[in-house]
Amino acid sequence: MSHFISRSVAVIGLLALIAVAQPIAADPPNPKQKAVDRAVVAALDFLAGEQLPNGSWRADGYGEMTSTTSLAIMAFLAAGHVPGEGPYADHLDRGIRWVISQQKPNGLIINRTSHGPMYCHGISTLMLAEVAGMVPKHLAEPVRKALEKAVKAILQAQDVRKPQRDAGGWRYHITSPDSDLSVTGWQLLALRAAKNIGCDVPAENIDRAVDYVKLCSFRNQGFCYQPGDGPTQVRSGTGILALEICGEHHAPQSLGAAEILRVRPLRYGQPYYFYGVYYCSVGMFQVGGKYWDETRDTVYDQLLPRQLADGSWQSADNSEIQAGRVYCTSMSVLALAVEYQYLPIYQR
Repeated sequence: MSHFISRSVAVIGLLALIAVAQPIAADPPNPKQKAVDRAVVAALDFLAGEQLPNGSWRADGYGEMTSTTSLAIMAFLAAGHVPGEGPYADHLDRGIRWVISQQKPNGLIINRTSHGPMYCHGISTLMLAEVAGMVPKHLAEPVRKALEKAVKAILQAQDVRKPQRDAGGWRYHITSPDSDLSVTGWQLLALRAAKNIGCDVPAENIDRAVDYVKLCSFRNQGFCYQPGDGPTQVRSGTGILALEICGEHHAPQSLGAAEILRVRPLRYGQPYYFYGVYYCSVGMFQVGGKYWDETRDTVYDQLLPRQLADGSWQSADNSEIQAGRVYCTSMSVLALAVEYQYLPIYQR
C-alpha cells in the first residue's frame, strides 16, 4: 500500500486551518442559521462532557465503542474543530488515540458491535481518512499506518467470492458472502475519503462498489437494503450519497431517489431516523438545488425543536435507543453542519 501524497495532505490540513479561521458564507446568517449554530455549540458541549477518561465515547446499550467514538470525533471536525488546536484539542487527541488502539492485527478497527464488525470498521476508517490531513505531527504517523491497514481490510472484504447480485458490496463481517447497502455505504465513504487524500484505493474497487449501489436502486425511485427489496427514505439517502461522492453526480438513480425524498422526506420518529438524517442531509446537499433547499428546511424544523436542554438528542424509536444519546447527537451535528463544509467528504 502506498504512502499518502504529502503535498495533498498538507494542502488539506492548510484548508482545514483556514476554514476554522474564516466563515464559509459571506452573507450574514439568518435567524435559523443562528439557531443551528447555537444547537451545534450546545451539542459539542454535551459530547465533550460524555467522553470517558480513556478517550472513548460509549453507546448506552453496549458500552464504549469505536464507531460511537469515531462519530463523536467527526461531529467536532464537522463544526470546524481540528486536533491540536482550540478548546477540544485534548478531546480529539484522546479520542483518535483510543480508536487507533483498538485496531486488530487484520486491520479491523473494532472493540464491540451491535450489528457487525464492518459497520464499526467503516465508520472508524472514514473518521481516520477525514482527520488524516488535520492531525498534528505526533499523530500523523499513527493515523497514517492505521488508515492504510484499515483500507486494506475493506478491500480484502470486497474481494470475498459472492453471488452476482452481491458482488462489489460489503456486509457484517470481513468474510461475509453477501452484501447490503447500509454496510456498503460506510465502506464506500471510507474508501472515497481515503482515496481523496492519496491512499492507495484502486478505481476498480470504487467502480465495483458503485455497480452494487446501483443494483440496490428500485426503478430509479429510491434505494433498497438489498437488491429486490422495497425502497425506504433511509436507504435512499445512503444510495444518493454513495453515488454522489463517487462522481456519479445526478445519476438517474440518484435524481429519482432525490425526487421521492423531496416529495416524501424522512420523518422524525421513523426507524433509524438519526442514521437516515445524516445520509439524507449530506446526500441531498451533494445533489444540490431544490433538493437540498427543501431538505435543509425539513431537517432544521425536525431537529432544532427536539434538542434536549443538555444539548443532546435522544431517539424516539426503539431502533436506535440502545445506540444512545452520543450517537444521536453526533449524527444530528453531522446533519446540521453540512453547509459548514469543514469535513472534506461534505465538499462538493
